[in-house]
Amino acid sequence: MCGIAGYINTDRRPIRETGSVLKMLEIQKHRGPDDSGIRMFSLEKGSSVECRTSEPVHLKDDFEGVLGFNRLSILDLSLNGHQPMISPDGSIILTLNGEIYNVFDYKPGLEKWGYCFRSTTDTEVVLALYLRYGFDGMLSRLNGMFAIVVVDLARREILIARDRFGIKPLYYIKTNSIFAFASELKSLHYADSHDFMLEEEHLDEYLLFRNNLRGTLLKGVESLIPGHYLSFTLNGGLVQKRFFDINSYARVRDGAINIRTCEERLEYWLSQSVRSQLMSDVKLGCQLSGGIDSSLVTLMANSVSSNNNFEAVSVIFNDPRFNEEKYIDRVSDKMGIISHKFLLDSDYYLTNIAKATWHLEAPLNHPNTIAIYYLSQRAKEYVTVLLSGEGADEVFGGYERFSELQHPFRIRLLLHQIRRNKYSPSVLFNYTDPGFRAVTSTAFLTPDQVKAIKGGFNYKKPVEIRRDLYNTLTGSSFDRQVKYEMISYLPDLLIRQDKMSMAHSIENRVPFLDNELVMNSFAIPEFYLLPGKNHNETATQKLLLKRVVAKSFGHEFAFREKMGFGIPLQEFLSDRDFNSFLRDSLIPRMKSRGLFNHQLISGWLNNIKMLKYYELDALWIVLAFEIWASIFLDRNHENRNS
Repeated sequence: MCGIAGYINTDRRPIRETGSVLKMLEIQKHRGPDDSGIRMFSLEKGSSVECRTSEPVHLKDDFEGVLGFNRLSILDLSLNGHQPMISPDGSIILTLNGEIYNVFDYKPGLEKWGYCFRSTTDTEVVLALYLRYGFDGMLSRLNGMFAIVVVDLARREILIARDRFGIKPLYYIKTNSIFAFASELKSLHYADSHDFMLEEEHLDEYLLFRNNLRGTLLKGVESLIPGHYLSFTLNGGLVQKRFFDINSYARVRDGAINIRTCEERLEYWLSQSVRSQLMSDVKLGCQLSGGIDSSLVTLMANSVSSNNNFEAVSVIFNDPRFNEEKYIDRVSDKMGIISHKFLLDSDYYLTNIAKATWHLEAPLNHPNTIAIYYLSQRAKEYVTVLLSGEGADEVFGGYERFSELQHPFRIRLLLHQIRRNKYSPSVLFNYTDPGFRAVTSTAFLTPDQVKAIKGGFNYKKPVEIRRDLYNTLTGSSFDRQVKYEMISYLPDLLIRQDKMSMAHSIENRVPFLDNELVMNSFAIPEFYLLPGKNHNETATQKLLLKRVVAKSFGHEFAFREKMGFGIPLQEFLSDRDFNSFLRDSLIPRMKSRGLFNHQLISGWLNNIKMLKYYELDALWIVLAFEIWASIFLDRNHENRNS
């Protein structure tokens, strides 16, 4: 887990000093505190040179491009893993942020081909794969999480790829004079002094869905789409291509397959994924929430680890409505592992809300994001790598909306839709369209709520963009929803995991998103995941996974009502000092910005304890945005506190 930063002057201007890239690296130093590297390059001349990172270097030779790297050492802790890494003939420069779990399977064949390895890193194997098979051939062989930058001096080309599910981030800007890219968007501020301004066209989508499908809330700052790569040449400019199509997954329709056989296969697939993700030269642990997904990952990791010395880290709360401590204890006691539990209180939450926002680089759309930030901070005392259960709900259909979409016209659901959208008849009119239902099921706020918050709200545009995407997906309604969740909702959760863990130099791995496991999940018949309301099990979502969990932790543990990773937000926002800060500082900024109904928000703040849950949701979305705006739009980066 590391940080990439670089740029090229597209107008061919030579870079005369390394001060800018040093600042790009310094502001994301938390991503890789163990080593740094800078390499200047010229696509025009096909040449490059390594530069020191201790201080700015003034250059006499003409290099129009630069590639920098911060390293968090996980495999081969020696300087042999230094990046940017170059090929033996000096024609290829490569940086890799992430981990490739199957890469060493290729090493013997590459050695037989003639490549002589200098390190035991996965990065060098990826470099050799590029030399042997080219960029597309390399990508097709990688099973892992990654953002990769290749500078091919022979082909005069820069290639940048992001893994198929979006586990690792990669941002970029392209203007008439510069193409810049980085693992964190704050680094882009130092590339040609790029100013951050709000992309107002994306605001309606953020308010409705609490994330953006494409791009960011900052004008001109793009997020590379998962499963895609960029190709840049001085003459051809920037081109985006797709290397992974989620429609390559097709569900089996085998009604004869036995559910017990499916259970055994799922256990095997997950154990293989976990086993492959245990590779590390530093200590690993598990992020244990007490839910079934992280509990199963912890069980698997502890059972297949060679030294059987796994440790778990967890966040707990004083409020019993949000505390799953008894389930955390059941898991750790059963396996006899060391369990570190950290109490998150309102003081920590409110003190660190700005810091977490600075690291996320987006509004804290999920209030529990700070819990992951806190967990990672404390986990660093014990481990450097954490395995988590992220991705299971999307891959195996774990959200309640999967069941609701199977039976959308039940009276209870229809009445719920009428109450939620009583002032938006167009929503009810479009409810007959399956694509519309699928897309709006993931909305966080209702159109009525957003209209009350923001004048001129455009409901149709963000919904139509997402419905168009949904309509490109193949399979049954269940399969289309799985795929839609994986490309619209999951990347946002993965970025949250990455940013909050990397804030404290922790690598977070997600075994449920192993390429082979996800592909094999489509070999599970749909009715073993979502059996329907007439099935004799007490839960209808993620059935097969729950049956696997029940074998180790019992039926009550596996089939209990889903709690999620909630926090006592109403209690935290009721804190007198924080409430005063919001009213005295944030509301005036909001009024000055002129985007939201500040009078409505002020009224909510004055009656925090009386708010209904949906009002609290709407309040949080607006407050999170305003805190983000005050950091990224209103202040100079030099004055920001990391």
